[in-house]
Amino acid sequence: MLITAPRVVPASPGSGVLAPGYVALAGGLVTEVGQGQPPRAPDLALDAGLLVPGLVDLQVNGYFGEELRTAGAAGWAAVASGLTGTGATSFLPTFITSPLDELIAALRSAAVIISGLPPGRARVLGVHLEGPFIAPSRRGAHNPAWIVPPSPGAVGALLAAGAGLVKVVTLAPEVDGGMAAVRQLSEAGVLVSVGHSDATAAQVAAAAGAGARMVTHLYNAQRPLHHREPGVVGQALADARLTSGLIADLRHVSAQAAAIAFAAAPGRICLVTDAAACAGMPPGTYLLGGRPIELPPGDGEPPARADGTLAGSALRMDAAVANMVAAGVGLAAAVAAASRVPADLIGRPDLGRIAPGAVADLAWLGDDLRAKATWVRGERVFG
Repeated sequence: MLITAPRVVPASPGSGVLAPGYVALAGGLVTEVGQGQPPRAPDLALDAGLLVPGLVDLQVNGYFGEELRTAGAAGWAAVASGLTGTGATSFLPTFITSPLDELIAALRSAAVIISGLPPGRARVLGVHLEGPFIAPSRRGAHNPAWIVPPSPGAVGALLAAGAGLVKVVTLAPEVDGGMAAVRQLSEAGVLVSVGHSDATAAQVAAAAGAGARMVTHLYNAQRPLHHREPGVVGQALADARLTSGLIADLRHVSAQAAAIAFAAAPGRICLVTDAAACAGMPPGTYLLGGRPIELPPGDGEPPARADGTLAGSALRMDAAVANMVAAGVGLAAAVAAASRVPADLIGRPDLGRIAPGAVADLAWLGDDLRAKATWVRGERVFG
């Protein structure tokens, strides 16, 4: 199939925006991408908007009323299907801090569910464990009663339960056993992300030296930037070894702070939704980490605990891209932050770009940057 569009954003390094552009697909892969006159008459000529790689979200707690940690197979299938309507074609289900035995059971259940998911849905890349090895002082919406130190046994039990499924672990490297856990997880091939952490800049640098490569939701639930102690935020922006997730709903992080992050760390910001079960749903009460959150009325407003603590988001990935463009981030950089950057970070260079040999995951965004159609492996699954 050959698709033409007024604009194509390949998201490959240095590729910019092709206007107009075309993409050829065969066998579930991209075979050609170019600018200007296509080699033959297109099979599909998009008349507006832009064609981008399928978006990749590394932090999805839930969506459409389902919390993935506790959802059954039908709930997972509904989330994986519905996400394609936001332009997302790959994601990491995320389990926040819970009792260790419940996390182990959830990982075992997830392994069975994922193996049985039908095609035509967003791809599950593994599982992101956000906790329970975090700093109580930076817990955010996490239950402090369930936070535990990262002993080798606890880490090993989660890895064994996941059987290769655990792809990202968010932890606080400054807690007792934290640095050893960074090394243990990194040696097991897990992407370690510094988050819910009160670490100093020096401690974050040491964690990067031990194998950490990511920072979870930059600016939120972490030691902030200070001109004499850069904290987690300062080290994340200054350290070329670290890529930071950013909740781009313009509520967790202001437009100005988001623009600063992109300017300070070009190519090292990846957009995430941190979506909770309330995403895609009307205002009301939902669950995150097994405890209630309230989604208030108002477009873009995030859910919160009863005490006002922000608790995940109701963000769409296509809206995250649009928000960053509105904040002054270049279109190509915003698209890459939602596609190639997270794909590379998770070790999937076959995803998140429109390039020969890449998987043919595509999203057609309208001029308003809202998803109009989505393809997974060259098959249209939305729109």
